[in-house]
Amino acid sequence: MDFRQTLPATALALILGAQTATAQDLRADALDFFAALPSTTPAVSDNPITDDKIALGKALFFDPRMSASGVFSCNSCHNLATGGDDNLETSIGHGWQKGPRNAPTVLNAVFNEAQFWDGRAADLAEQAKGPVQAGVEMANTPENVVATLNSMPQYQDWFKASFPEEADPVSFDNFAKAIEAYEATLLTPAPFDAWLNGDDNAMTEQQVAGLETFLDAGCVSCHNGINLGGHSYYPFGLIEKPGADVLPEGDKGRFVVTETVDDEYVFRAAPLRNIAVTAPYFHSGKVWDLRVAVEIMASSQLGAELTGEEVGDIVAFLGALTGDVPDVVYPILPAETAATPRPSGEIMVE
Repeated sequence: MDFRQTLPATALALILGAQTATAQDLRADALDFFAALPSTTPAVSDNPITDDKIALGKALFFDPRMSASGVFSCNSCHNLATGGDDNLETSIGHGWQKGPRNAPTVLNAVFNEAQFWDGRAADLAEQAKGPVQAGVEMANTPENVVATLNSMPQYQDWFKASFPEEADPVSFDNFAKAIEAYEATLLTPAPFDAWLNGDDNAMTEQQVAGLETFLDAGCVSCHNGINLGGHSYYPFGLIEKPGADVLPEGDKGRFVVTETVDDEYVFRAAPLRNIAVTAPYFHSGKVWDLRVAVEIMASSQLGAELTGEEVGDIVAFLGALTGDVPDVVYPILPAETAATPRPSGEIMVE
């Protein structure tokens, strides 16, 4: 028998009222730090998003011919079928070289204040240009990308439809803007969003308990906002610096961008949406277990030793950030022509 059936109506009303008040209080606290994902594609600066531009960006995102070898596309390292990343310690690129850092997820990346672990790209358009030109990634050049696109009449038509006001729309800048427009659509509404929007049943009791611990322990001091991170920069090892097995000594983080001593081993706070499906963790990609990652963050950033139950609750809450990925229909790409530059396997020396 349900215990509530044995209670007087007044007692039952008080209990249920207290539970509702507690849920409302926690939600009010959470909304001071977080925001639910919007139901529509967000606007991006200096890049009006249209259906034509989204479709073009999608084709470019999946087209391996944007790499010098004709092997690697944006989706190679930011695989939409595996959480928007490649689930590798560090990515494999041109000439089977290994990159220096773990690939972040592209899902919801439009809400990050800046892109890359060190924040060196201001937005997704700027970010899209980086891997194309990196010798360890796609190893291409802007000139070769534009020549490749111009060699295919269908791409020319798509660029004209996407940038109708421009006399010469096929450019490396517009290549990046189209990818940005597509990536801005990659939003993954999760149970946490439904809970923030008022659905008390969207998260389990353990996930709600994990949210409380997440707030009380101080995790929210770095991982807040709509993406639960993705903005602001913090030393990795604010309280206790992890060992070289987690924090490689050769990677000094944002220092490479700012050349400021205070930015040594400083990294952008990782966004936590879909974190449960994007192992391995940290810029080094050295940690594969989410529980271990939570424990490392608690001790190194907060100086806190969480109990096993608290860690389990936080991990459960992080699971409530796993969202629904938009349906992806693989695009049919334009065919090459005799003028299309041929793929090269040569490793570019920078």
